[in-house]
Order: sequence, then C-alpha cells, then structure tokens
Amino acid sequence: MPYDDGHGGFERASRTAHTYTVVRALAERAEFYVPVEHLADTQWLAGKIKKRSELVPDGAAATLSHAIAVDGSRMVVEARAGLPSVRYGYVQAGAVYLDLGALETQRQERFVDPVVLHQAARRALVALDLPTAGAYTRQGIDIKQSWREAVFDLFQRKRVEVNGLNQTLLELLYLLHGTPDRPASTIPVDCVACPQKNIAVEPTGTTCPACSAEVVPIDKLRLTEDVTDEGTNELPLTRLMQIVELLVVIGLMTLLWRSARNSYLPKTLFIVDGPLAAQGVTAPLKTPTLAFIQSMTQPGTLGPFICGVEKSSEFVDFAEAMARYDVLEPGQLLVIDDEVIAHVTNNPNPKNYGQATYWGRKFIYRATDGRVLVVTIPPATGTPYSKQGGRPEPQHYPTMPAILDVIDRTGSTMYLNALVPIALAHGTAAYPIGVGTDVLKLVAQQKLGMAQ
Repeated sequence: MPYDDGHGGFERASRTAHTYTVVRALAERAEFYVPVEHLADTQWLAGKIKKRSELVPDGAAATLSHAIAVDGSRMVVEARAGLPSVRYGYVQAGAVYLDLGALETQRQERFVDPVVLHQAARRALVALDLPTAGAYTRQGIDIKQSWREAVFDLFQRKRVEVNGLNQTLLELLYLLHGTPDRPASTIPVDCVACPQKNIAVEPTGTTCPACSAEVVPIDKLRLTEDVTDEGTNELPLTRLMQIVELLVVIGLMTLLWRSARNSYLPKTLFIVDGPLAAQGVTAPLKTPTLAFIQSMTQPGTLGPFICGVEKSSEFVDFAEAMARYDVLEPGQLLVIDDEVIAHVTNNPNPKNYGQATYWGRKFIYRATDGRVLVVTIPPATGTPYSKQGGRPEPQHYPTMPAILDVIDRTGSTMYLNALVPIALAHGTAAYPIGVGTDVLKLVAQQKLGMAQ
C-alpha cells in the first residue's frame, strides 16, 4: 500500500484480509448453470459421433507431406516506471514450415535428433510495434487518430518476406479482397466521420464523398472502435495481431497457389493457432476471407487444406469433459450441430451462432493418441454458419480426412493436446518473459524519446 507506516516503510496489506470476502461470498452463494459440466445424459450425442474411417467413402484420404503453422503474440509494456499511462505495444506473427516426412522418420528412432528436426523446419517472422496509450504520433490528435496513423504507416512499411513472397501488409489486405491471381484495386470502407458506407478506397486513401473526411484502407479493420482514451488498449492490439496472422496465411497460401498449385499446395496443410474467425470489430473480414479460400479450389482436386485449432473456449472445455468421461473415443469426431451449440453456449437461438464471424466450422476430434482438439475447417462451398443452419455435416468438408490424419501424425506432449507445427510456430512468435520484457521496455523508451 502506498502509505507510510510511521517507520519509514510502506503499509502492508493483511495476509488474512481475504477471509472476510471469502466468507461473505460463500454466505451469499448463488446457483449457476455451467453447461460443460452437465454430461450426465450423453445419449443425445450418440448420433452426432462419427468414426474417422467413416469420413472417407472410398477408404482412402489424401496424405499431406508438409505443414505450415501460423501463430501470433502480442505484448504491452509500461514505457517507464512512474508513467503508468504511457504504454507501448508489440505484435509478432510467426510462420513455420515443417516437413512431415522428416518428423515421422524421427518417431521411428529411439532418440530424436534435434538437428534433423531443425533442418525439417523453416521459420519466418513479421513484427510490428506502436504506442498504444499515453503517446501519440504527433501533437494535437487523440489516441484513435494516433492509432489510425500508426497502423496505416505500419501496413505500408512492414513486409512479409519469405522465399518468393515479398509484399507489404497493405498489399496483402488488397489481395484478400481480390483473388489469388489478382488483388483488388479498391476495397469498400465505411467513413469513420459520418454514416457514409462502402466507399471505394485505393491503397493511398481517398476522401469521403459525403463529408470530405479522409478515408484510409486500414479503416476497413475498424480497430479504432476498440481504442479508448483510458487503459492500455490491449484489445485492439490483439485484433491487430489476429489480422496480421490472417494476412500472413493469405500471403503464404497465395505464394503456393501461384508457384506450386499442382505440387506443393495439394500436399500442404495450413494450421492457424486459434479458430478460423474474424472476431469483434474485424468481423467484416470474414466474408472476403471465406470467398478467397474457396476460390482456390480447383475442379477435380481437393484443397486448399487449412484448419484452425482452438486452445480455450466453451467448446474446448466441453471437448475435455467428453474425453474425460470417454464419451468421445480415440479416432472419433463430434459433429457440432445446432443442438450441441445450444447446449454448450446455453443459447436458445443457436442458428445465430458464428454466422457473422466464423469462416470455418467447429468440430471436436479425439486423436488416436487420446488428445482432444476443437478444429475449425472451411466448407468447400457455402458458408459454415447461417440462419438456415449452415454446413454442420462432414460431407461438406472434403479436406477433413487429410486434416485429421495430420493431427494424428503430429501429436506432442509439449503441452496439453499439442500439435508439433503449432508448438514450433508459438516458439517462433512468443515474447520471452523476464529479461525479454525488460528489453522491450528499453526499446519503447528509445522509440518514445524517454530514455533515462
């Protein structure tokens, strides 16, 4: 406590001060309904469980030989002690290519050769940083405008560079709104100063025809809607990280589409750490993303192969409960239809779930080694969720058997329900705690001109 105790020190909080709060909370205990803990009667799930072998009518699925995993990380640091309102944010998105063949050869060895695994993986990283609170790009503007200017500048400067891919984040944003062969020349953006909608904006920006305000491409991301004058603004930084992850995936998929669409692309699984969704204010990206992915499907072929893997959600908790009580056995998949959604989310209108944000459909799969994962996979056609029920059945996801095969082949004990590609991507993108945080603080001080 920041009060003098009369002896030159600071007043200390009582170590037993919490007991009063605990006693009162127990005395005023209320009953709450936790859906994921109610698994007493599971007969209603029986018809929704499919064996992996049932998902391939002819008994043979495509075998993938490569995996590319993408993960992001973000951190907000206090720029300098004594100025808690000044915060600086960092974002990283890492991509890791993994040769699945080399990984499988090591499974046959008594001891894993770290050199072989290192050579089997290739890594790429894109990093961004900007002041999130208490510091501004210039004098005389509020924090929302500061974010607009900083993010627009970053999107124009920061490039995703790997092998034959060398594009700025802004170029990838326009690619997302076009096709794999041709990026869009303009994207529809709503004015941030008036109700005017769907203004055709070129990469350099334009003016609103209704109010003459400046409209820039990154207004499409709507990040400033989450930016506030008070607080650290970690939420919009998280949204920015998710957008960068998506653009990295789009860039890498396009690279293979243009250079190896008949060789490497049909043999590569793209794995995103998290659900295939555009959450919160970034939801308008869902529709162009799904259209872009589906446009890569060639007649008579499967692909592209892409999935998201969730680490925390109500469905992850539900999946863990199903595995704990052996409702879902190894090698089995649960179809998450409206009935399951209503049960897990306690939502009386399950058809409203996910339709505005998800470009992949959720499934729960228990791998052959017992791991249980919630995966999201885009349908070959149509939309995964809609008011008409969407696409809950596995037959709408022809890439699913090959994806589940990779999940079975790349299990890891590095953490609960881990996948090797995701673990490697996380290791590439994650910020180290401790000394790493101190270094980021020093960098923030230098960038803000606050070095002591």
